[in-house]
Amino acid sequence: MKLLAPSELDAALRTLPHWSLRTDKLFRELVFADFAAAFSEMTRIALLAEARQHHPEWWNSYRTLRVWLTTHDAGGITEKDIELAHAIGA
Repeated sequence: MKLLAPSELDAALRTLPHWSLRTDKLFRELVFADFAAAFSEMTRIALLAEARQHHPEWWNSYRTLRVWLTTHDAGGITEKDIELAHAIGA
């Protein structure tokens, strides 16, 4: 899998308004009404990720979920990360 060029990454980020670049990974923070809603979203994302065999790094505390996407095998952000970010939600 090929890493995205800086211009490709910039273009992709323009289509993902709630995502940013943080420590060379795509990043998004989501805040929900409560833990159950956050956990429900984690389950939805887990199923999306498993279907793509591309799994996020994430952190959860009560109603806050943080998601980082990178393709470890490629050493950075690839089209797989952009696709999963879109599936999670722009």
